[in-house]
Parts: sequence; structure tokens; C-alpha cells
Amino acid sequence: MTIDTRRPAGRIDDDVYGHFLESAFFGNIEGGVFDEGSPLSVAEPGLLNGVRADVLDLVRELGPGPIRWPGGNFTSAYHWEDGIGPRGTRPSRLELAWGGQESNRFGTDEFLAWCEAAGAEPYLVHSCRNVDEAVRWVEYTNSARATTLTGRRAENGRAEPWKVRYWGVGNEVYGPWQMGHRTAEEYAAAALEHARFMRLVDPEIRLVGVGIPWQQEQWTRPVLARAGKLLDYLSLHLYGASTHLWTGDDDYDAVVAQALYFEREIHAYSQLVTELAAEVGLERPPALALDEWTMRHLEPEDWPQPLPGADGGVAERELPEAGGGVAGPEAGGGPGRRVRVNRWSPRTVADLVFCAGVFHAVHRSAGLPSPVSMANPVNLVNANGLVVARPDGALRSAIYHLWHLYRHHTGRTVLPSEVDGPARTAAVRLGDNWGPDGRLLTAPMTVPYIDVSATRADDGSVRVAVVNRHRDESIRVRVVLDGSSGATPARARVRTVGGDVPGLGAVNTLGAQDTIAVRDLGEVEASGGAWEIAPHSVTVLTLLEDLS
Repeated sequence: MTIDTRRPAGRIDDDVYGHFLESAFFGNIEGGVFDEGSPLSVAEPGLLNGVRADVLDLVRELGPGPIRWPGGNFTSAYHWEDGIGPRGTRPSRLELAWGGQESNRFGTDEFLAWCEAAGAEPYLVHSCRNVDEAVRWVEYTNSARATTLTGRRAENGRAEPWKVRYWGVGNEVYGPWQMGHRTAEEYAAAALEHARFMRLVDPEIRLVGVGIPWQQEQWTRPVLARAGKLLDYLSLHLYGASTHLWTGDDDYDAVVAQALYFEREIHAYSQLVTELAAEVGLERPPALALDEWTMRHLEPEDWPQPLPGADGGVAERELPEAGGGVAGPEAGGGPGRRVRVNRWSPRTVADLVFCAGVFHAVHRSAGLPSPVSMANPVNLVNANGLVVARPDGALRSAIYHLWHLYRHHTGRTVLPSEVDGPARTAAVRLGDNWGPDGRLLTAPMTVPYIDVSATRADDGSVRVAVVNRHRDESIRVRVVLDGSSGATPARARVRTVGGDVPGLGAVNTLGAQDTIAVRDLGEVEASGGAWEIAPHSVTVLTLLEDLS
């Protein structure tokens, strides 16, 4: 791998290590962040009463960036005033996105207090269905003036403004599954009005408009033309697909390769947004917010409904024999079966290696006119998330360790890098997109086994994040700095995760919490000018200057 330390290619925003929580969604909030009556929850009165202390500790340890809440699809029917005031007087509502019930016992003030305690920055998302409601939410959280709403905020436990910086102007309003679904032109007009008046309350807020993963030009052009001058970001939602739960295969190679699909989509949308922004006369294009992304674990819809297992995975259930074709939700007689997402399936090494590849794609976008400047995976707590909470405790999932490794041990200045190494050709799965025959769509691509993101940290050191996608072979990597092997330090501090697991199906549980975890190998001397990178692993090399 060749790395040029002399020509920085851009700067990675800390916000790409953000997170996502959705109310009434498979244990994100109730049973996850918030669990009234649990002996593990905060008992003292105040806004943190009922919050799981063990979950809060794990989130704080991550050093989280912006956390998106209350959704997601939940946002489209949410009224923020339902979730303020004394908990005993808040209305309980039918929840229209996921078919459950929302108690509203964890609302705006609780979320903002929890973010403050976790060291996170809140990112609130409004439905974009009512301008006055959006404006008053900004007033309630951010205004320092004496109004009826800020008086209610004080009564509810917060005299000073919360100073919420990030606000979403709608969620996926291009889809008929949203309350408030509308055309691009209708959304553009609504976004303009919402943004204009929300900014009158607080000119310092940063706004995320709704982007789209398909029919991108038809949607994005009118949104930028009408509201682009008031939007700081456009959202992009991307999902991968894994079939390992029922096909009898670990699906490892198909999962890790999908990072290439994500990178293709990120760069294509960035280029389109840049071009359209120039065409409609914007001074600068909005950045991208990859504020929903993850790998979905699919399973047949006719299986017994998955439930959370006490040890951190899926509760035992009687399942048919593994195997069968792969079919989409609209297969309608195609091969295989209709499928759903198993929200309790634990994270695997394949997920870890895939997520590292997505981070590298995000890093490589840093020098673009419209870079990914925020990213929020689905989800932070439970529902295939980083932190897994159960009644008896909480644990760090496999991907938790990746976020911690990259957040704390990679740099922020991107250094141009190239890799000359082994690769395979494959039909790469295009995320969870389905063809008319009921099969997951694919496209031929060259999948490198070694993927690298080189950065310079604020202390001046060069950090080299290396992904080895090969399922069972170690690969020796030789780092060449600035065109000369002689310029490359012979020692590195090595931190690695994934390569020592007992098998590709290994997961973390409450009983075995560190099966997948970062191993700090200390200072390691290069052997023959190279370091050996274990299979199915992610490694960060901190290159050490020779002080002798």
C-alpha cells in the first residue's frame, strides 16, 4: 500500500461516527435506553430517572457523535408535545409506523438530558407536516427568551436552552409508508417553509433535508432548487442484506462485499448533488448525511416471530430446516419465500468487516464537494445495534468495538492511498434491492481483499486502518510512505478485531462478552518490511517514528 502524507485529501468529520435511536422500535428506547422499574436503571428523581445506567455507561464510552431521534418512520406521526411534562399526564398513543404503542414516557427532555449525560450531540427529526409545530419545538429546546414554551421547559426541569444544533426536516417523505408522503415539488415547498421559520427562531441550527436512494435526479433537483439554500445536508439511506439466518451458509463473502455497493452509491449521489446544486445556482452543495445505514439480517416471513433472547441474541424457537431460495417481500411466486428483517439477530464478524468497509468509503468521500459529513447507523441500542440490552445486563456487540476503534484510534486528515493486492471478481449484492424475479439484485465487481484508509491524527502520527476481507487467509501488507519504503517506520502500535474469533458465526453474549473485541497487540516490529493482517479482521496500525 502506498500512502502520500504530503497531500491531504480532505478531513473526516467527527459526525460520521454518529448514531440512531427510534422510539417504539424493537427495544431502542423502552427496554434499552429507558427501562423503568429495572434494578439497573437510575432511581433518583429527575430527567434521567428510569434510564438504564449500564447502557448509558457503554454509550458514553463510545464517545458518540450526533444521535438521531425519534426516528425514522416513527417521526412521521409523532407530536413532540405528547412527550413533555409530568410523565403521568402524557398520552399513550397507537404507534402507526411499527404497529405498537407509544407511552411517551421518554420524550424530548429525557432524550436531551440522556445525550448530555452520554456526551453526545442530539439530532432531532421533525415530520415536516406542520410548520408551527416544528417552529415551536425549536423554540421549546433552543430559545433563551421568556415565553410560555420556555417557561414549560423550565417547569419540566431545564431552565437553560438545550441548544440542539441538528434538525431533520422530514424522514423519507418520498415513500407511501410515511404519514405526510408527498411529491418532490410538494416536499420542496414544505421544506423551504419549515427551514425558513425554524431558522428565524435559531439561525445557528443545521438542517438535514430528505434525499433519496432511487429516482435521485427527479427528487433532488426540485428540492435543491426550492429549499437547497437553507439546507446543510441531504440524507441518504442505504441498507445491506444478509441471508445467513436461513440459507445454511454464513453469507460472509456476500456481506463484506456490499461495502463496494455503498461506496458506489455514496459517490454517485455526491456527484449528482454537486452538479444539481451548481445548475440551480447554489453557492455550495449540501453535504450528505448517511443517517440510516446498516446490514439487515433477513429471514423467511413464515418462520415463528423472533423474540429477544435473555443472553443477547434471539430466543429459542422451533425452525424448519435451513436452506431455500432468496426472495424479496414482493416476490409474488418467485423462488424462495417472502422475507422480513430479524431485529434481534446478533452482530457477526461479517457485519464488522462490512461496516469497516463502509467507513472507508465515507472517509474517501471527505475530499468531495458534497462529502458524507454525518452518518448514523441503525441502531445504537438493540435491534441489531451496537449496544445490546437485556433485563440482566448490557453488552458490546461486535460492531461496537469497530466504532470505538475508529472513533478513538484513527485520524481525521485523509491521506491518499492505493493498494496493489489480491482481489476476486464477484456478483456483488446491491444491498437489499430486489428484482422482479424476487431475487436480490447483483452487479459484477472486483472485490479487493485488502481495503485501506490512511489518516493523520492530531498528534501528527499516521494511522493506517486495514480491512482483510479474506475469509481464511492472512495477508502481509507492506506500507510505502511517500514513494519510499525507507520512509516507513519499522514499528507500529497494532490494534485489531475479528481475526481471532473461533468461527465466522461467533457473536458476543452476556455470558461471553469479549468473544469479538479489540486486541491491543502493543508495538509490533514489521517483519521483512510488512505486517501480517489476519483473515476476516480490521486492524489499525499507528506508525511509530524510530527514536533511536
